[in-house]
Amino acid sequence: MKQKGAGSWVLFLSALLIVAVWPPERGRSLLVTTLNWAVDPGDNLPVLPVQLGFGAGDDVRAVEARDAEVRRYDEYLARGGFARTRLQLKVAEDPFNPVTERQLLLVAGVIVAFLVLRR
Repeated sequence: MKQKGAGSWVLFLSALLIVAVWPPERGRSLLVTTLNWAVDPGDNLPVLPVQLGFGAGDDVRAVEARDAEVRRYDEYLARGGFARTRLQLKVAEDPFNPVTERQLLLVAGVIVAFLVLRR
């Protein structure tokens, strides 16, 4: 009787994991979004700003604002260790193309279900 209960839990937890990792049409999966939030819940970590667009380099205030943000990012990055990891995880995205990721998740789900049912 315990085997049947254990198999049910494996299927349940596998299904939850697949739902959490499943990539949406646009954006990040629930797991990656939660990870992004977990490393910076107060949204205080700096993010490396994008390059200024063509012609925006003539705007002194825009250049100074971007340079200040880059300096803030570099100072935090120089702390190394966990600070560097937090900066990377704040902007982390799903590891694969969403279509490929969905296919891999389906294959993993089918394999887990097959193994549990065979037991």
